[in-house]
Amino acid sequence: MAAAGYGNYRNGTHSSRNSLNSTNKVDRPLSFNSNAKNSSLKSKSLNSSGLRKSAPASLGAATEAAKDDAGVPGRVRVAVRLRPRNAEEMVADADFADCVELQPELKRLKLRKNNWDSDTYEFDEVLTEFASQKRVYEVVAKPVVESVLDGYNGTVMAYGQTGTGKTYTLGRLGEEDTAARGIMVRAMEDILADVSQETDSVSVSYLQLYMETIQDLLDPTNDNISIVEDPKTGDVSLPGASLIEIRDQRSFVELLRSGEVHRFAANTKLNTKSSRSHAILMVHVKRSVKGRDSALSSNNGDNSHKVKSLKPPVVRKAKLVVVDLAGSERIDKSGSEGHTLEEAKSINLSLSALGKCINALAENSPHVPVRDSKLTRLLRDSFGGSARTSLVITIGPSPRHRGETASTIMFGQRAMKVQNMLKLKEEFDYKSLARVLDIQLDKLIAEHERQQKAFEEEIERIAIEAQNQISEVERNYEDALEKERVKYQKACMDSIKKLEEKWMLNKQKHVSDDNKVGLKDDSSDVTSKEEGSQVAAMEEVAELKKLLQKEAHLRKAAKEEVDNLKSQLAQSKKLEATGNSEVLKLLKMLEDEACQKEKLEGEIAILQSQLLQTRRRLDKGGSEKILGGRDSQMSQLQHPQLNDTANGEKASIAKLFEQVGLHKILSLLEAEDADVRIHAVKVVANLAAEETNQEKIVEAGGLTSLLTLLRSSEDETVHRIAAGAIANLAMNETNQELIMAQGGIRLLSMTAANAEDPQTLRMVAGAIANLCGNDKLQMKLRGEGGIKALLGMVKYRHPDVLAQVARGIANFAKCESRASTQGSKNRKSLLIEDGALPWIVQNANNETSQIRRHIELALCHLAQHEVNAKDMISGGALLELVRISRDCSREDIKTLANRTLTSSSTFQAELRRLRIDY
Repeated sequence: MAAAGYGNYRNGTHSSRNSLNSTNKVDRPLSFNSNAKNSSLKSKSLNSSGLRKSAPASLGAATEAAKDDAGVPGRVRVAVRLRPRNAEEMVADADFADCVELQPELKRLKLRKNNWDSDTYEFDEVLTEFASQKRVYEVVAKPVVESVLDGYNGTVMAYGQTGTGKTYTLGRLGEEDTAARGIMVRAMEDILADVSQETDSVSVSYLQLYMETIQDLLDPTNDNISIVEDPKTGDVSLPGASLIEIRDQRSFVELLRSGEVHRFAANTKLNTKSSRSHAILMVHVKRSVKGRDSALSSNNGDNSHKVKSLKPPVVRKAKLVVVDLAGSERIDKSGSEGHTLEEAKSINLSLSALGKCINALAENSPHVPVRDSKLTRLLRDSFGGSARTSLVITIGPSPRHRGETASTIMFGQRAMKVQNMLKLKEEFDYKSLARVLDIQLDKLIAEHERQQKAFEEEIERIAIEAQNQISEVERNYEDALEKERVKYQKACMDSIKKLEEKWMLNKQKHVSDDNKVGLKDDSSDVTSKEEGSQVAAMEEVAELKKLLQKEAHLRKAAKEEVDNLKSQLAQSKKLEATGNSEVLKLLKMLEDEACQKEKLEGEIAILQSQLLQTRRRLDKGGSEKILGGRDSQMSQLQHPQLNDTANGEKASIAKLFEQVGLHKILSLLEAEDADVRIHAVKVVANLAAEETNQEKIVEAGGLTSLLTLLRSSEDETVHRIAAGAIANLAMNETNQELIMAQGGIRLLSMTAANAEDPQTLRMVAGAIANLCGNDKLQMKLRGEGGIKALLGMVKYRHPDVLAQVARGIANFAKCESRASTQGSKNRKSLLIEDGALPWIVQNANNETSQIRRHIELALCHLAQHEVNAKDMISGGALLELVRISRDCSREDIKTLANRTLTSSSTFQAELRRLRIDY
């Protein structure tokens, strides 16, 4: 609500609340960071000055991005802002000093009781009446806005008496003077300057809580919005509220102006425009994390490999809630009457419910009454939840309102004791993955069809070429054979013709010789004729021999030619056989390709069915939180999980377990790709959380693989998740013996010695703590350095690590107590021998209830063995036992301590010596 000292700013007119197309980005101012202590603060009184101290810490501490699901502690930060005197107070209180005195350099203020005495309070930031709106934003809201941009929920809230400047601080539009802009406008400027218009989105809801009814300031007809709580996670949502996407600063300012017109306000004695409702601005920021989706590249390449390596892009969703509370007021001072009186009653009741919740959280009460009011239900994440919260309390200087000022200051002091556990809101964008998978499927099918067609064309071309070569060789052989046959036939005919001609000539010559010679002596004639005939015959024989030799040579040459043609024919047949074998090989390749095609078609069918299920779940789930495993070597390991509950995640892991198979998941623990290995060990860790899966994991060699990862991997993320999985398996007694047999304690001790991340140490300490609860393994566990490893982790002072260390010591002490009761152990406790007693005594009254409960139980078990009594007395444990027996909140531990003290003669003698009545 606007204070008179700050000026009135509710002068806007109703305008369109839709996003404008233009983009107006503002340079992001420098981050205001400083180290802040996370521990709860306790008020203390010092001397006669009444100084109440709380550990000073800067409100501007920026949050480091948490990489694990476990939260990061974060205390509620509180700043106080003093409103300057207004015109009425300057006249009415002119003769009186201000009731408060600010010491901003010490982050301290004094509230005067009278002229000589005052109470002093410390806050995270003290803002004087001269503090600018920019200064207020930087120390109160800017760290929260930066956390929201990093993926954490954040809350900025203003609390104070009516007329002290809450609405001025938060909702001032600053249209006339930009320096007067409030936290809402400046926060949106920083958010729009940091997000990307292409990949990120910013959406806004603007509501008011009036008379315990939630109304939409952007849609006045929507005047009864219900609150929906997830029964499993406790998340609160308003599904009926308007959610408008913001693209530029101008549209956001118009939206605020439009919403402010519909907000209820009234004129009271304390403020001319007093807000009669709580205004709640919700800014939803959705950001894509760069550098985490490189596998979604659309470049051409090995598509089958891409399908197996696809990962969904990571999206961070965070919510900034800015709450302008209606001012608390006293009826006699505000002068409220009639309907305004009823409004005041409703406002005071809701603020009272908020104060009760903060008191319960500050005192670590087991019950927090968040259901007493719709305001507390809406803010359950802001106080004691997972959001980074900054509270600015506004006060006035007038001594007339000292009671209201004191009440506001005490509200802020109690709020500083509230611890939140900041959690990163990071999830997978399975909608983008589904779109990319659609594109990859189309490309894969098209590429496969193209390769299949090219392969068939190549087979057909090779077969045609081989057939053509065979036909050509056969034609050449037949032509050559026919030519040789014709050639030799012609040569043979020529030789026969010559012989016939020669024989005819010889015959004619012989007849003519007979006619010329005449009559001679018969004897001489006969002799001469015979001699002539013999000579002629001899010549003819010689000529015939020559012809026969020539024919033999011709036949020999023809035979050689035939042999040559036969060798060519054999070579052609061999070439034909080679071609046939190549054809057979190609046919076999074709069959293999057909089998591969069938296999790919099966994988494609699986992917298509998964995509169909993804679309159905996306259509059904809307904007619900999407959880799932981050890792896989195959598309089955990247199947979208659209359920944001723990049971949904277990169902997804179980379905993945059935589809992929445990052996295949375990094989991915040895993958060369670090991301695949990390995601695989996460899946194994989730499976190990179910008792029904533990035996299967151990039988399949999962325990050995996890221990091997601790030994060989240098990645601390792998160490953390593997240690968590081993801790789950170590809850089974049989598995505990297997872990010890395979050197698990040495590996866990080495991991603890090399680790720096508190969450890794928490997982290792949890695994060792489970092993400490086994009676049979105590000596071996101590011999292999288990107790030393636990004690070595306490130096990090992280509460989660200390809680697991305390649990392990309590388990170990309980087993020793059981052994001493049964008579199987008579020596001094191994915990005392290893030097654990000083740390146990030091933390017996630890502020963290979980650590304190385990340490108190460990002390009681150690004290049950008489041989430990002297060491416990000398170490200061006896006095802690006395305190536990009197003041412990747990009745069973209190009874155990009482019984132990009364049954020990050594303790009784020491108590009498110390004159402690017990």
